[in-house]
Amino acid sequence: MEKATFSDYEISTDIVKALSGLGYAVPTKVQKEVIPLALAGMDVIVTSQTGSGKTASFGIPLCEKVLWEENKPQALVLVPTRELALQVKEDITNIGRFKRIKATAVFGKASFVTQKSELKQKSHIVVGTPGRVLDHLEKGTLAVDKLQYLVLDEADEMLNMGFIDQVEAIIDFLPKANRQTLLFSATMPQDIQRLASSYMSADATSVTIETTAASQPKILQSYIVVEEDKKPQQLLDLLTVENPDTCMIFCNTQEHVNNLYQFLNKEGLPVDKIHGGMVQEDRFEVMDDFRRGKFRYLVATDVAARGIDVDSVTHVINYDVPVEKESFVHRTGRTGRAGKTGIALTLVLPKEKNWWREIRDYVTGEILEITPPSPRFVLRHKAAFDKKISERPRLKKDKGLALSEDILKLYFNGGKKKKIRAVDFVGTLTSIPGITSEDIGIITIQENVSYVDILNGKGMIVLDAMRNKTVKGKQLKVHEARK
Repeated sequence: MEKATFSDYEISTDIVKALSGLGYAVPTKVQKEVIPLALAGMDVIVTSQTGSGKTASFGIPLCEKVLWEENKPQALVLVPTRELALQVKEDITNIGRFKRIKATAVFGKASFVTQKSELKQKSHIVVGTPGRVLDHLEKGTLAVDKLQYLVLDEADEMLNMGFIDQVEAIIDFLPKANRQTLLFSATMPQDIQRLASSYMSADATSVTIETTAASQPKILQSYIVVEEDKKPQQLLDLLTVENPDTCMIFCNTQEHVNNLYQFLNKEGLPVDKIHGGMVQEDRFEVMDDFRRGKFRYLVATDVAARGIDVDSVTHVINYDVPVEKESFVHRTGRTGRAGKTGIALTLVLPKEKNWWREIRDYVTGEILEITPPSPRFVLRHKAAFDKKISERPRLKKDKGLALSEDILKLYFNGGKKKKIRAVDFVGTLTSIPGITSEDIGIITIQENVSYVDILNGKGMIVLDAMRNKTVKGKQLKVHEARK
């Protein structure tokens, strides 16, 4: 019988509660197909389009199957980009929040020492990019002797980015016996098929989610031939007429991103930018602000085209025709998600017409040519455009915020150096009247400090009680952790 809701699966009430709080109502098609197989311990090869709900289809089984009591990593998720690593870590943390699942993200251009310290702590699931994961494995800072689950997410993109050799080297480090492997890919090129046949069980199950009329993203596609010297102004005219609520504008190079950002910013648009040449923390901050709706326009290279989930992007504009055909699909896939209709526009220079024709032949669906709007038509829409860009944005709530409303994170001034373990906190906290293990969330123990999430609105009870209690015989200072 097909499962109608997540509570119909053999998953714990803690995970069902988290899914409900996150707004996961009905399983998507890929989730219906994959979750039962993953829960049954089978190797699965999944071919499914972007935006189909793949993360939850492996995140839910992983959170269900890992053991909280085990301190060493039990699952490894490999992803192609740093942004996707953080997003998947956040999704897994939210899904496993009430089961106290600790997920750790590791990626390049971030402190190796900080990651090494975090990996020394309890980490149930590690999410990382191939280069940095391999670095930790080679230096012995990522323990894999308890690892039972491997997920390869966006496998074709890891292939396109030249990570396939690193992925194979990583797999060679991992335990071979009793390991479950899940592979997800939008396409299934020969090298990915070879990877699957080499490192997955012979009886691995293949799941292909066909793109039907019902599941096909609803994206209205069109293009416009523009003149190179007038391209920025012609883009601005299009934006004035279209007047997007939320818009991603893709360029091929960092230089184009910087130049276009400066132009649009000077024109008064609420805009920011993201590309691979920026400091990592700045990139993360820009993406977080864009997700929350702090600005309407994001100018980006393809670093933001793959796997990044932003709610309700109404428009995607290819300011530059992409260099690779696949990039066109991933860029336009940022809109038309979750059953909503999106608009995708591409600006084409006369010298790009032949390549553009190849992209159009590669893409399914009709792409209409439109003519540049006349000055009179642009002027007619200018007042509405100016009004919208001058409005203060209504910030969107983080999807995990609802889960956190009844959670208080507490700080304690003692950690590993005082030989304090997670079980010591559990023992002390459950001795407080009215507090059970179900009220204790994620426990993070560092060298000199510890953080404990208290669930179910009981944070203040614990805070008051712990001012007069000891942990493992030690009196610790305690207060609400700073955000």
